[in-house]
Amino acid sequence: METIAIVWLIIGGLLEPFWVITLKKSESFRRIGWALATVFFMIASPYFLALAMLSIPLGTAYAVWTGIGAIGTLIAGYLVYKEKVQRIQILCVFVILAGVVGLQIFGGV
Repeated sequence: METIAIVWLIIGGLLEPFWVITLKKSESFRRIGWALATVFFMIASPYFLALAMLSIPLGTAYAVWTGIGAIGTLIAGYLVYKEKVQRIQILCVFVILAGVVGLQIFGGV
C-alpha cells in the first residue's frame, strides 16, 4: 500500500466538514459564492477518496473517510457555529476514532 494513498484519504476526509460548513453558509444554495464553494468541496472530497481507493480497500477507505468527516464536522460545528456538544457525543467520537484506528491497524491502511 502506498503512503500517498493514506495522504489522499486524510485530505478527502478533512475536506468533508468544509462542504458541510459551506452548505450551511449557502442558505440552501441561495448565496451563490457559498453554493459554489459547497459544490467544489462536494467534488473534491470524494475525488481524494477515489484516489485513495486505488490502493486501499473500498470498505476500509470509506469507513476511515466518513469517520474523519464525521469527527471533523462535529468539531467544526462546535468551533464555527458554537453548537453545543454533549458528553455522549464526545464518547461517540472516541468510539468512531477507535474504529478508524482499528481499521488502520487491522485493515492494512
